[in-house]
Amino acid sequence: MKFYRVNNPTTTVISLRPLVSGQTLVVECKEKRTGMRRALKVLHDSSKARREVELHWRASGCVHIVEIIDVYDNTYGGKRCLLVIMECMDGGELFQRIQDNREGAFTERQAAEIMHSICVAVRHLHDSNIAHRDIKPENLLYTSMEPNAILKLTDFGFAKETLTQADTLQTPCYTPYYVAPEVLGPEKYDKSCDIWSLGVVMYILLCGFPPFYSNHGLAISPGMKKRIRLGQYDFPEPEWSNVSSEAKNLIRGMLSVDPAKRLTIHQVMASPWVRQYTQVPQTPLYTHTLLRDAGDAWADVQDEMTRSLATMRVDYDQVQIKTLEQSNNSLLNKRRNKVGA
Repeated sequence: MKFYRVNNPTTTVISLRPLVSGQTLVVECKEKRTGMRRALKVLHDSSKARREVELHWRASGCVHIVEIIDVYDNTYGGKRCLLVIMECMDGGELFQRIQDNREGAFTERQAAEIMHSICVAVRHLHDSNIAHRDIKPENLLYTSMEPNAILKLTDFGFAKETLTQADTLQTPCYTPYYVAPEVLGPEKYDKSCDIWSLGVVMYILLCGFPPFYSNHGLAISPGMKKRIRLGQYDFPEPEWSNVSSEAKNLIRGMLSVDPAKRLTIHQVMASPWVRQYTQVPQTPLYTHTLLRDAGDAWADVQDEMTRSLATMRVDYDQVQIKTLEQSNNSLLNKRRNKVGA
C-alpha cells in the first residue's frame, strides 16, 4: 500500500469546495515515499460515486484521460468516503490556456490538434461502451504549463455504461451549452450525445463563442432550448469568414439534431480535418481575442452552467418514491379524513 501526505487544504489542484452532498473536494497530496505530487479527490461513498470511480478507472489507460493512481475506502468528516488519487493536472483548463496565450493568434490547425486529442479520449470511452455525458471545456485539462503539455478529459461523475439496447441512456445529466437535442426531450439517447457536445466544443474553439446561447442571461432559456432542439445555429461573419469548409461540414455532422444521422466518433476521427490535423491550414482565428475580451463574462457563463446543473440534473437511480403510507400530501390527507369520517 502507498501512503500519501495531504498538503495544506488551501492548495487546490482543480477545485476546493465544502464537502457536502453533490459537491467534490479535490486537494493536492504527495506520495510519501517518492514525493510525487498527486490530486486527491474525495467522494461520499454511494452507488453513484462507485460507478464514477469504476468507469474512470476502466478508462484510465488512455493517454488523453486523467489517470487514476489509487482508490481507498475510508472516512472523511465522519462519513464513509472514497479517496481517489489521480495525476495532477497543472496546466489548467482548455479555454483558460487559450485566453492566456501570448504567442500570437490561435489558429485552425491548433484547434484541429485539440479536437484530435479530445476525440482520442472519446473513442476510447465509446469503444469501452462508456458515455461521458458531460464533455465541456471545464473538464478538459492540461498536464502542465509547458507547450508540449497533454490535454486530458476528466470528471466521470455523470458517465454511464452502455452495453445493450436496454442500457440506452435515459437520465438527463448535462450542461446547457453542450446538451444534445434529444436530451431535452423524453426520447432516449446514447453515446451520440457526446458527439453533440464535441461539436459545440469545436464550434467554440473556432470562433470563441457557443452556437447556442440565451438572450436573457439564463443558463438555458426556453428560446435557447428551442434553438438547440431545432438545431438553429449559423456561422456568422467575420469570425467564420476564413474557417475552412471542412471544419464547418464536420460541425454540421456532429450537431445533427437526429442522433441516427449524427456522426459516430469513428466517423469524426476518419475526417481529414481531424485525422490529418497537421495538414489543416494555419488560419488565424478570432477565438483568442473573443475569449480574452470576454474575460469575466466567460466565467459567468461557467457559473450559470454550474448553477443550472444543480437543478437540471436528475439521476433516476437515486430518486426515492414514497409509498402512500409515507406521503404527507395535503390533498391525500383530506381524502383520508373523509374516508375515516
